Amino acid sequence: MTWSAAQYALFESERTRPVRDLLAAVPPREVAWAADLGCGPGNSTEILQRLHPDAAICGVDSSADMLAAARERLPDVRFKQADIATWDPGQPYDLILANASLQWIPDHAALFPRLAAQLAPGGSLAIQMPDNQQELVKTLMRQVATDPRWSARIGDERSTRFPQHPVPWYYNLLIAHCQRVDIWRTVYWHMLPGGVADIVQWFKGSALRPFLAQLSPDEQTAFLDAYQQALVPAYPAQADGSVLLPIPRLFLIATR
Repeated sequence: MTWSAAQYALFESERTRPVRDLLAAVPPREVAWAADLGCGPGNSTEILQRLHPDAAICGVDSSADMLAAARERLPDVRFKQADIATWDPGQPYDLILANASLQWIPDHAALFPRLAAQLAPGGSLAIQMPDNQQELVKTLMRQVATDPRWSARIGDERSTRFPQHPVPWYYNLLIAHCQRVDIWRTVYWHMLPGGVADIVQWFKGSALRPFLAQLSPDEQTAFLDAYQQALVPAYPAQADGSVLLPIPRLFLIATR
């Protein structure tokens, strides 16, 4: 599955707001070394740099297209193409940011403690993940995937789901390795002026990718048309013609 920096950036303002809220809650300390895991086109890295202008920052992403956009945006930041699941910085970090990236990696039981182990004493692991598997926007996506026209190629719809565990599971996993763990959940209501077509464009840059990757161009068009039609009654237009898209997000800050 390839990532498109241009597609992702269509809703950059809305996608960047959670990282501002996340970093604002990180316990204050001097940050000499910071990492942005799953940095994408650099929007989250830019917030990190503004907050810690003297820190040596490394942005990590698996997508060459995302990294090209990030390097153009922040030419003075070091970016590296790598898999977060095997990322090994070789030294302790004061702040590790993972904004809307770790949900793509299946084994959180192994991943989260490994990332916490990369922290310097007093350092923080700051994580934000979408928590919307039960939202209509996702259940309709999975329903459309069962259409016989493409269900055999998409396969078991469970393979498209992000890993999801209860909050106590994450707390107990991280508190075994850190002194303090803060967790909260926020629902962001995004006003999308283009109606349900904007919802489709939003998820083309993220959650629709595993579905579309298995389909031909013509099938992708048909899939997106069917998905958009399914969204119409679920997300009615407001008085100004826009739709409101709620996206719950889970926030975790683990301080070593």
